[in-house]
Amino acid sequence: MTFINPYTFIDELAFQHQRILQLFDRVLASDAEDRDEAFLELRRLLAVHEAAEEIIVHPKARAVIAAGGTVVDERLGEERAAKRLLAELEDLDLRSAEFDAKIEALRAAVERHVEREEREEFIALRNEIDDDEAARMADAVQAIEAIAPTRPHPAIESAPANLLVGPFAAMLDRARDVISDRMRQGAH
Repeated sequence: MTFINPYTFIDELAFQHQRILQLFDRVLASDAEDRDEAFLELRRLLAVHEAAEEIIVHPKARAVIAAGGTVVDERLGEERAAKRLLAELEDLDLRSAEFDAKIEALRAAVERHVEREEREEFIALRNEIDDDEAARMADAVQAIEAIAPTRPHPAIESAPANLLVGPFAAMLDRARDVISDRMRQGAH
């Protein structure tokens, strides 16, 4: 992603929120083969998106917006719960009633989270950071998204934990993704 206006990284994160919600629709409406692909895309986008927010967005929001610590702690709690649920979904048969119930619960939680994050964090950040800071954050978001884990890791939620453990988790996730892709291709 290339940013012309430095604030577009916030727009890009908001766009990713909409893409995530569309992927929930696709997972729930899909046949067996497409459901698998849609769920993998959803899982990857959620993991990468949250890593960028945890490393770049939340620390800045904590520092510069009114009641930033409270706002960020609430969002991190929501993200932690979503990661746990997403990790549980990975172990389920995508065609099971249990998967359907949990994916619906995750979708509802993510919808609430998105609304709060955009209202309480994104708008406030636009008001509190200048163009230079926004440009630096945009560059950092791009870099993090390129190397972020592609699977949920509920224990990794802070910027320091993401920076310390994230690269190793990402390497393992990407290797698992390649193996899973090859196994799925062989099954068809």
